[in-house]
Amino acid sequence: MHIVIMGCGRVGSTLARTLEQQGHTVSVIDRDPTAFRRLGPGFGGRRITGIGFDQDTLKDAGIEEAGAFAAVSSGDNSNIIAARVAREMFGVENVAARIYDPRRAEVYQRLGIPTVATVRWTADQMLRRLLPSGAEPLWRDPSGRVELAEVHTSAAWIGRRVAELQEETGVRVAFLTRQGEAVLPTAKTVLQDGDLVHVIMRTDEVEQVEAACAKGPDTEDRR
Repeated sequence: MHIVIMGCGRVGSTLARTLEQQGHTVSVIDRDPTAFRRLGPGFGGRRITGIGFDQDTLKDAGIEEAGAFAAVSSGDNSNIIAARVAREMFGVENVAARIYDPRRAEVYQRLGIPTVATVRWTADQMLRRLLPSGAEPLWRDPSGRVELAEVHTSAAWIGRRVAELQEETGVRVAFLTRQGEAVLPTAKTVLQDGDLVHVIMRTDEVEQVEAACAKGPDTEDRR
């Protein structure tokens, strides 16, 4: 996957190096060219000097081929504007914005942009948003047989009941994150756009579960 990162501070540079080590191609945007020194000499991705929400700058960074975009600059407004441009103008599917002010994070979440407001967890949570498949588990039992993880679900699940997702994929949905708040689903809970789905599953079934969730409901069962 090609990934564009706006902001080359500590979080942005850490994300860039980690993603490149995982085999992805990465472009990093920053208005200060000296910030790229944080990437180190071994970084092989592109370094783009410019404003992260400028469309020409984004094109130079390869946004048109990108599968994910992270806005992790030092400015909340710049981050949310850039994230919305990436999502709405270029159709990037996996977008996340770092927000310093937690009181504003929920407002931005309602705009359809996943936000990360807790500084200590920023890099880890950004990776979960950008790489929804194959993400590290949130929790694993001491035996290593069962884990709690956030899974990427196809947009085709929107409007379907959580019970249907559980029945077709064989997982148990532990909770949803909706507009920044945890929601315990009931038998009647319907999945909404922007929901983050956290499931309990067997560790040896992770790949099958991720594939089933990403695939969407069986077409024969659609209404």
